Amino acid sequence: MDTSIILAMTLAALVGVALGLLGGGGSILTFPIFSLVLGIGTRETIVSSLFVVAITSAVSAAFRVRRREVRWKVAGVFAATGLIGGIGGGMVGQLLPETVLTVLFAAIMIVTAIAMMRPRRGRAARPPTRPVVRGIRTTATGLGVGVLTGALGAGGGFLIVPALTFLGQPIAAAVGTSLLVVAVNSSAGFLTQITTVAIHWPIVLTFTALAVAGSFIGLALSHRLPAAGIRTGFGVLVLAVGLTMLATLIIQTLSA
Repeated sequence: MDTSIILAMTLAALVGVALGLLGGGGSILTFPIFSLVLGIGTRETIVSSLFVVAITSAVSAAFRVRRREVRWKVAGVFAATGLIGGIGGGMVGQLLPETVLTVLFAAIMIVTAIAMMRPRRGRAARPPTRPVVRGIRTTATGLGVGVLTGALGAGGGFLIVPALTFLGQPIAAAVGTSLLVVAVNSSAGFLTQITTVAIHWPIVLTFTALAVAGSFIGLALSHRLPAAGIRTGFGVLVLAVGLTMLATLIIQTLSA
């Protein structure tokens, strides 16, 4: 078996661990694995990543539901607006050059990571937000995440988890809710774009099975680590992948 395939399948388990533990990070890890390790084109990578993340997130979300770590109302708003935004974003993504998609993906990851690693001091002292304002903010955030999910081929977890924590949700609820929304958003994005590319199904299905197995490890670790540590780890992971993708793109551009 090719060395790159062995490496990719080994990393698949880590993708599952990230999703099970952090509620996101599946797409931002799967994307470079498919594109850089396996050498698959950006379009196919996007669709393949959506499939992997949809299945793995759905399995992890089912276990989070049993722990009562899913906020159903928030998930409903994010899923509904995410579906609308995801379909529109998917159409936009098909019109953008691959280089633009990669740069956008990396840039958003870096900004999100920095925001996630910033201390949360002083948030508890803020006055409570009125329900109407909170509802509008949640709806707008969900729509924006959906657009980016569809356009960039991301499950959205690396955006949803930070967004939910900024909206006042504890990290455990943010992770559980994110997994459910990611499963819905990724499914929508996958179904929208599946007819645009040819998928290497043996590789994708094997990768997905290993990711699901890894997600059980992430779920087991989630209640043994402090919330602040999970949040910081999430930020570090996203930042590292974002910088790596930008650096790789720059090197490829200069050597072309």
